[in-house]
Amino acid sequence: MSLYFLLGTLTNEGQRMLHANPRLVIETVQEVRKRGATILGQYGVLGEYDFIMMAEADDNEAVAQLSLEIGVRAGLHMETLPAIPINILAEGEEIGRRGEPEFAEVGPGESEFPADWRLPDAPSEPSSRD
Repeated sequence: MSLYFLLGTLTNEGQRMLHANPRLVIETVQEVRKRGATILGQYGVLGEYDFIMMAEADDNEAVAQLSLEIGVRAGLHMETLPAIPINILAEGEEIGRRGEPEFAEVGPGESEFPADWRLPDAPSEPSSRD
């Protein structure tokens, strides 16, 4: 699977929908399921874009369908960028299998991504850090 970054900017209608439901983007991402593509994490950001999402997909077509569905449902203009592992760009570096990024060995029940990159299954209670 390949990594992609989805950059989202709220449309005028999206702003109205988000104002009516502040959890709109979170709920939309949790509801949208496309074969061959998964959102790994989502962030609100400051600057040119309102949201950034990291996705894993089998191919460009799968992530395009995912991006389109999220954009339509959440009122977002989406820009989708394929992520190329940096070791492919570095001269003299060996490329991992099929050009995929190399991760440390992961034990049973562990994830190769930090826990906060995964979407919650359901709304959680505020943590003691909040």
